[in-house]
Amino acid sequence: MDYADLPAVLAVAAQSFTTPWEINSFKHELENKDAILKVALSASELVGYVCIRTLLDVTHIMDIAVLSEHRQQGIGSRLLQEALSTLRHLTPDVRQVTLEVRVTNHAAIRLYRKHGFSTIGRRKGYYKNPVEDALLMGLDVFV
Repeated sequence: MDYADLPAVLAVAAQSFTTPWEINSFKHELENKDAILKVALSASELVGYVCIRTLLDVTHIMDIAVLSEHRQQGIGSRLLQEALSTLRHLTPDVRQVTLEVRVTNHAAIRLYRKHGFSTIGRRKGYYKNPVEDALLMGLDVFV
């Protein structure tokens, strides 16, 4: 991902989330040396993105989204794989990757479980618009 991708990334985020990130959040991550940002293209159209960031020895999946008309095609899976592969290369001492996901987002939960994530907690009222709990999921890596 780079700055030129931001208009398309914002469109994906707006379609995917009730409270999407604003442009400054993406700019902050682009400037963060500990962040990994990837985009997915289909016929030259940006159709998805992922943003992960490492703090000390834990990496957190900050944001991942795919345009609705391109879901269920393996794009989210590929984005996740690419981000984790880059993480392994750049930060081999990371031991855990975490994320939050809405308890009702069954497709995302299936995706994360497919990649080895398991539920490690629950955050009550974590999401707004609508208010909803989040599952905290984790993946032990590189051990």
